[in-house]
Amino acid sequence: MKTIKVLGYTVFSDDLSLISIEDSKSVDINTISPNSYGLATKDEAFKTALKTSNYIVLDGVYFALASILLKGKNMRRNQGPDVFKHFMKRLNESNGKAFFLGSTEDTLRKIKDRASLEYPNITIESFSPPFIPAFTEEDDARMIEKINNVQPNILFVGMTCPKQEKWASKNKNHVNANLICSIGAVFDWYAGNQPEISQFWWKLRLGWVKRIIDRPELIKRNIPNALIFLKHLFFALFGIKKY
Repeated sequence: MKTIKVLGYTVFSDDLSLISIEDSKSVDINTISPNSYGLATKDEAFKTALKTSNYIVLDGVYFALASILLKGKNMRRNQGPDVFKHFMKRLNESNGKAFFLGSTEDTLRKIKDRASLEYPNITIESFSPPFIPAFTEEDDARMIEKINNVQPNILFVGMTCPKQEKWASKNKNHVNANLICSIGAVFDWYAGNQPEISQFWWKLRLGWVKRIIDRPELIKRNIPNALIFLKHLFFALFGIKKY
């Protein structure tokens, strides 16, 4: 499997089909972008969750700038929607089980309704955890119990970044699932709560622009983190380690 280590993170840069489902146990897949990189510099638990992931895949394509400029290598794009569609297709072919953890009951119902039409061979279960800043041990235990009662092949976690990655990192050894994929905004896109970004934007590597058009509040949240990434990349070009 091809990986590229850059700015302290080892990123999977290969075909997702190389990641086994059946032979895996509690293997977590997380995504990295300029935003998540910058956020991790201010959140040690999030940084640890990313660095200890079994797989980190390229979500925000501009993180690949670091690989291109520092290593002379581009990274394969495996963004959240790509991860979701790829593994759902494989589950459908193998009559597998998927569990969706996060979001509201209404959103989870919409996901299940759509998936039942597009992926009719998948058994789908879900659970909406409480909307609170931090989960208690009782909350974690209840979520783990719900998941393990199903024993899904894939657990999709959608609690927004970095909450979802930290939850998966903390609890993956207690979860009876083959793969754990933190895919955040995909829940709302697939449920139809937010417009799904078309392939036109992804091919131009401007998916982030369309997302900001749809959700302008992301400018205030994401831009400062992206600037941290660019600053660290600038220093790295001169051999100065800032990560």
